[in-house]
Amino acid sequence: MKTINDIDISGKTIFIRVDFNVPMDDRQLITEDTRITTALPTLEYALSQNAKIILASHLGRPKGKVVKTMSLKPAADHLAKLIGRPVAMAPDCIGPEVKAMAAAMKPGEILMLENLRFHEAEQKNDPDFARELASLCDVYINNAFAVSHRADASVAAITDFAPQCAAGLLLFREIDFYKKAMETPKRPLVAIVGGAKVSSKLGALENMLGKVDCLIIGGAMANTFLKSRGYDVGASLVEDDLIDTAKNVMDRAREKGVRVHIPVDVVAADAFDADAPHRVATVDAIPAGTTALDIGPETVADFSEALESAGTIVWNGPMGVFEMAAFSRGTFAIAEKVAQSSALTIVGGGDTDAAVHAAGVADKMSYISTGGGAFLELMEGKILPGVACLEKTRK
Repeated sequence: MKTINDIDISGKTIFIRVDFNVPMDDRQLITEDTRITTALPTLEYALSQNAKIILASHLGRPKGKVVKTMSLKPAADHLAKLIGRPVAMAPDCIGPEVKAMAAAMKPGEILMLENLRFHEAEQKNDPDFARELASLCDVYINNAFAVSHRADASVAAITDFAPQCAAGLLLFREIDFYKKAMETPKRPLVAIVGGAKVSSKLGALENMLGKVDCLIIGGAMANTFLKSRGYDVGASLVEDDLIDTAKNVMDRAREKGVRVHIPVDVVAADAFDADAPHRVATVDAIPAGTTALDIGPETVADFSEALESAGTIVWNGPMGVFEMAAFSRGTFAIAEKVAQSSALTIVGGGDTDAAVHAAGVADKMSYISTGGGAFLELMEGKILPGVACLEKTRK
């Protein structure tokens, strides 16, 4: 895949698709800026080449309408502080006024376009809308891994009209780390999969059976696997329609020689509440009416032992309701174990990202992916539309 380093951008106008879909409070103040800071290396490189930079992103779900609280102006102002130079704000992302602003840019200047999703055409991958976006630039750069699993106009169709196309440094780094983890891993390769539902991770589980040496399953999704083994999980969340599927995953793993670890004990609570009475129970003795909200200490020990010899660890999904202190111990213990590992460690998914930060070990992970849905689709073995389009233009 061609990157921004592989083409001449000196003095040129480059259109960079970023993901500045950042969380804001009710005063439109940014509360977490990782999606902006991770874009800085690409922007700084472009500035070092004296390029003119046009930035495009979406924010929230305005559904094709102008919503003042979803303007990208706060992101532009925040970026200006981080990068130490002005970031001009366009009134829209297409139209005569935007074209005039782009045409008047000088090398080293930055222009932020207004929210792409103020136009329905963005999410419809509309070619006319994409053509208008592409008309603003000499070079198109996709640096938005987190939206590259969506065939939006600024991700996919734009590559049909931009004179040159390439990946930004962040997008390239995401794909590179995924390949190191799943295509050429140092073995044993251990995958930790958690979260609420089997249905959201089923594709990833099935694809990973042909790649991993060991599969660790935690979180509420483990309840479906436990029930498939005949355990009564009380009032815990279970996808009854996927019990046979869970059993099939276990059977196929056994056939392929993949070691599978599921909980042997849980923290069972009387209600889904931070202050609910709770106790540790083995999976064959979960009290009726209680809900499993975390993995228990014996499971932590078992999972930790499975991670001991790992050469590569890929983690998507927490082990329990870590947002509640009483049910955070399992997730935090696994986060600590992964952080202590000498393996290549890759964390993907917003909840898992939040968990390793909450555990205070984020800086000890080899890589934390910026994309939840995109990361999961890679784990499912899918080709991301945003990446496929760049490969097509390279050929």
